[in-house]
Amino acid sequence: MHGMWRDGNQFELLPESARFLPTMFQALEQARDSVLIELYLMESGKLATAMVDALVRAVERGVTVLLLLDGYGAMGLASDDRERLEEGGVALRFFNPLGFHSLARNLSRDHRKLVVVDGRLAFTGGFGAVDEFLDAWYEVAVRIEGPVVADWVRLFCRLWDSPLTRGSGAASLVHGLGLDVAPRQGYHGMRGRVVWGQGYRYQAIRHSLQRQVAMARQRIWICTPYFVPTISLRIRLARAARRGVDVRLLLPGELHDHPGIRYAGQRFYGRLLRAGVRIYEFQPTFIHAKFTLADDWVSLGSCNFDHWSLQWNLEANQEVADHRFAEDVAGLFERNFATSQEIDPAQWARRPRWQRLKEWLFGTLDGWLTRLR
Repeated sequence: MHGMWRDGNQFELLPESARFLPTMFQALEQARDSVLIELYLMESGKLATAMVDALVRAVERGVTVLLLLDGYGAMGLASDDRERLEEGGVALRFFNPLGFHSLARNLSRDHRKLVVVDGRLAFTGGFGAVDEFLDAWYEVAVRIEGPVVADWVRLFCRLWDSPLTRGSGAASLVHGLGLDVAPRQGYHGMRGRVVWGQGYRYQAIRHSLQRQVAMARQRIWICTPYFVPTISLRIRLARAARRGVDVRLLLPGELHDHPGIRYAGQRFYGRLLRAGVRIYEFQPTFIHAKFTLADDWVSLGSCNFDHWSLQWNLEANQEVADHRFAEDVAGLFERNFATSQEIDPAQWARRPRWQRLKEWLFGTLDGWLTRLR
């Protein structure tokens, strides 16, 4: 599902935690009315402590603070941190805590990442409140102002009041959120919309990407940490490369938090390379970012191109159709390509048997996962 395309927005690309973490924390410190935060990963550590401190200080200033965490992704958040949040006046809820119900329900996770301040300023990307985002993982975020922020607020509110969400406080979100999302005077507005998915029933993010890939005339550049694409996406990428589109994939190298997923995706390298797709494996760190560029269209947010994201998770991306923003994203891609190792098709065709065995083994496991519902 997706919101309407809206003009009059301002989007700022924030590559790397050294950029987006200080910007987000500054926004939290300046909050006057409300703070809405939705995260998949939050576990006790330096970053989580800094966030708890900032949220409690906001409450002390009279700000309404709502924190929505995934019931599985937040299992590493210690009980004393949870108590500090609740005793500090933060309304804390958890989406779909693990329980003795169906496997499919336990697999459904809230993977979205969102920070909204005073209903006027939002951030999304692939970030979480775990210490890996301080320096071990490469991540990207986008700062959002303008009418599209209201769509992010509505998305948050629907899940906060969902029957699958458990927790305390702030039963009604209609009042006191300080929504004021009209474009400022003199805005050089950018066009954008929010796109979200809710498991295998609502795959608007995938459908939007496929449509852009099919229409692209110049470039299709995709960065994702977990590349296990559907057959329809693989076919579209190969077709685009064959018709002369510059198709490139920016994927993790050996530094990976789930190596098995990397091997499962590598079984598709050969056919893509033969079609003319260029594949780069990022070398400096584990690249956890998820962003796509197709001509002058950008999608950036929480969604990976693996079966977990496309079949079970709640995901949300910010789409932007703007030449200036697209060029910023293209520059980021170029810098990351320069620190990556490009896969040579001839060398890949001669890869050793043990590599092929890992691809087969983890590819078979991935095939079993796709049949779980």
